[in-house]
Amino acid sequence: MHRDLKPENLFITRDGRVKILDFGLAKLTQPESGARELTELPTATAGTEPGVVLGTLGYMSPEQVRGKPADARSDIFSFGAILYEALSGKRAFRGESAADTMSAILTKEPPDLSETNRTIAPGLERLVRHCLEKNPEERFHSAHDLAFDLQALSGESGSAARPASAPGLSARRRVSVRAAVAAVLGAAILAAGGVLLSRKPAPPPTFQRLSFRRGLVWSARFAPDGQTIVYGAAWDGAPIELFSARAKSPESRPLGFGSADVLAISPQGEMAISLNRHFLIGWESSGTLAQVPLSGGAPREILENVSEADWSPDGKTLAIAHEVGGKYRLEFPIGKVLYETAGWISLIRIAPQGDRIAFIDHPSRGDSIGSLAIVDLAGKKTILFARGGQGLAWVPSGKEIWSNQGGTLRAISLSGAERVVARVPGGLWVQDISRDGRLLAAHANSRREIAGLAPGETKERNLSWFDWSFPIALSQDGRLLLFEEQNRGGENGYAVYIRKTDGSPAVRLGEGYTLALSPDAKWALAVSNPFSDPQLTLMPVGAGQPRALPRDTIQFQPWGSWLPDGKRILVVGIEPGHASRLYVRDLEGRSRPVIPTDIRASFMGITLSPDGKLVTAVMPDGNAAIFSIENGQSRPVRGLEPGELPVQWSEDGRALFVVRPQALPAKLFRLDLETGQRALSREITPSDPAGVFGIDPIRLTRDGKAYVYSYRRLLTDLYLVEGLR
Repeated sequence: MHRDLKPENLFITRDGRVKILDFGLAKLTQPESGARELTELPTATAGTEPGVVLGTLGYMSPEQVRGKPADARSDIFSFGAILYEALSGKRAFRGESAADTMSAILTKEPPDLSETNRTIAPGLERLVRHCLEKNPEERFHSAHDLAFDLQALSGESGSAARPASAPGLSARRRVSVRAAVAAVLGAAILAAGGVLLSRKPAPPPTFQRLSFRRGLVWSARFAPDGQTIVYGAAWDGAPIELFSARAKSPESRPLGFGSADVLAISPQGEMAISLNRHFLIGWESSGTLAQVPLSGGAPREILENVSEADWSPDGKTLAIAHEVGGKYRLEFPIGKVLYETAGWISLIRIAPQGDRIAFIDHPSRGDSIGSLAIVDLAGKKTILFARGGQGLAWVPSGKEIWSNQGGTLRAISLSGAERVVARVPGGLWVQDISRDGRLLAAHANSRREIAGLAPGETKERNLSWFDWSFPIALSQDGRLLLFEEQNRGGENGYAVYIRKTDGSPAVRLGEGYTLALSPDAKWALAVSNPFSDPQLTLMPVGAGQPRALPRDTIQFQPWGSWLPDGKRILVVGIEPGHASRLYVRDLEGRSRPVIPTDIRASFMGITLSPDGKLVTAVMPDGNAAIFSIENGQSRPVRGLEPGELPVQWSEDGRALFVVRPQALPAKLFRLDLETGQRALSREITPSDPAGVFGIDPIRLTRDGKAYVYSYRRLLTDLYLVEGLR
């Protein structure tokens, strides 16, 4: 313990470091039993008897004034007195005489800092008061706790959080907050072997629930007043609509804009909303961008096929994520392309300074996996974090981005450095951060499930395994399911599984993205690292060893199908100069494109005829067609309605089973390819539809009698979180 901390003993070097001098009254406390001695230099050990007063008047703690034993908390009191003087320009305790000064330390409180300097943040004033508590038990218990709180305060924005140097102080005594922190940490080092006091933990964050109905919160934003919250939600199976809530009230009221979600709110209260927002594939959604004042009125439509939007800091310009010709563009302002991808873009947020845009860059359409990236106004993209999450928001200072992956909330700096802010069971999806640092987040319980009807049975069975089960292929007899677990794999989070549709336990085959099941149901085709170092691998369903196929120059995507001869596979891949195309590839590594044109990157609607001569595929404009595998010639699918996609060919090859993706219930039609006539084959919906917002995909036997299907079940509750740092 130093026991004589005061401005005269603090020196600031030319390079900005703080030196604590004059250790004449310092006390070396005894190290813990078994610990090595901290120093061999002589240090004062006398002057600790009751009744002996040590220190400098005006900076001594009450226990020092009384001549009572002192510990590290006495140095914290002295530090508080120094910090008060540095901020206000006046001593905390001063009287006409030494006796008056001692009496002030024991019985009086110094004037409020706001009376002497109106730029002091309330949090900083509370911190100083906490240092100057008369009772040592009520002060900070360690310099570590004190430094923690000071560091938290340093993140506040606005002039009130930046204490100015007090007028009238000499350069030697103009101690800044950071210098004072360094000083008290230096004192803490001196006391490292002293009395070990239990650390008082920082108060836990508070979670205030804002929504109470059963369903899905899509997006939520703070209004300019910082107290009103606008969110889009689909409750109890109804379409999505906009609601407003207040932080202090459990009630929410509909805003009356019809089927709409909130994308952003400008500082002037102008909302960018998504009309008729709907899921396209996986997590990918889209709608019509519109603008409407928060105060009310009719929305003005701006642009179709927009998934995300955000206002510039001045509220005059929008940045958008826009699908054009099968590719996603990040545009700012609208029409100026900063970044384009064959994957998809989510969660765009403009930095508070307006000089860059953060977003999640997904390499595969519909997949939630992506990278947290930023792009500047010249179009230069930088990846900050390889595994981005479901939420994204800038902190008010613009120095960090908060994003979450599952239940882990991380703060990521512009250099890519990361720290964990909080861990919450389940998912915590970041929605928005207010100017004063409060967080809007949706606590999510999400699953992808599989259900299906086995041959000869009349009742569906749940065939899910872990929490994100995705069906890949159904054997020709409908008795074996190849599926993928997308949250329980290895490096990339994907694992290959096989399971009988009678409900028998699943068997894990290996890691990777699952592509196809061979016609004899003896091999599963998978690809590892499809977006960086693709390797096609055959995995045995029964006994045997995996077989790596020869590599080539194609970057294979996570979709495939086996041709009936069992010797060739149909895959989706990318070559330089093209987006996604269909290729026929033999097991020796020879590939050729099936279709000379690019196809839609979502890979939905690709089905192979029973004889392996024809394939359906969807073009970038969203229309499906039938192609010859031998020569690439195409013809339209007669009778196919806009938005419908092929699911399976009939046994005789004369009809297609088609469905509208994401619909609930899913209506499966049998479409005659010659006449274009259709007949409803069946309606599919989960027995428990709560939180289910679409069915995708459906795997069907050619006779249409056995099937499996998948759906996402997502239940979210909106929370206002305070106290996270």
